[in-house]
Amino acid sequence: MKTSIFSSKNLLRGLIAIGLIAAIFFIPQLAKAQVSTEAEKAFRDAGLTLLNKRQEPVDFTLPLLNGGNAALSSYKGKVIILNFWATWCPPCRAEMPSMETLYQRLKSRGLELLAVDLDEDKASVQQFIRNGRFTFPVLLDEGGKIGSKYVISAIPTSFIIDREGKIVGKVIGSISWDNPKVIAAFEALLKSR
Repeated sequence: MKTSIFSSKNLLRGLIAIGLIAAIFFIPQLAKAQVSTEAEKAFRDAGLTLLNKRQEPVDFTLPLLNGGNAALSSYKGKVIILNFWATWCPPCRAEMPSMETLYQRLKSRGLELLAVDLDEDKASVQQFIRNGRFTFPVLLDEGGKIGSKYVISAIPTSFIIDREGKIVGKVIGSISWDNPKVIAAFEALLKSR
């Protein structure tokens, strides 16, 4: 009895082989996909570094300064600046007004700023935030557990997370978040899908 190359067994093997080839050649390309070319150029122009490969952030739930809790995963679909800071840190304090400016300018377009205070008492953080009239969400990392999971070795450190919930950039140190080139970079990232 002759076997046809179109037998169901051969057809199944062929489909599996095609699937494996697709996985080997195409899925890594999708994983490497970053942001749009426009956003990549805007980040470069602003002096902001994008990661070579998007990374999955560590999800967490922390208490909010003003009550309740917030989970990082609940902000998926927005562009997020995840900022680790403390009130005793001069560079952290210096960049907060520019963060507020960027937040106010772009929050209606899908930007979220989550400021994670590292291991300070709630009263000190409340006083600082109230005095600065900052309106972005502030989360309290009591004990610094989340900061440890993100391997924070210097503050401020900010992670930039795209709308798909992947880390695409990291900023160590204080910057002027309201610099026109930085604003343009976030505007371009907000347009990326």
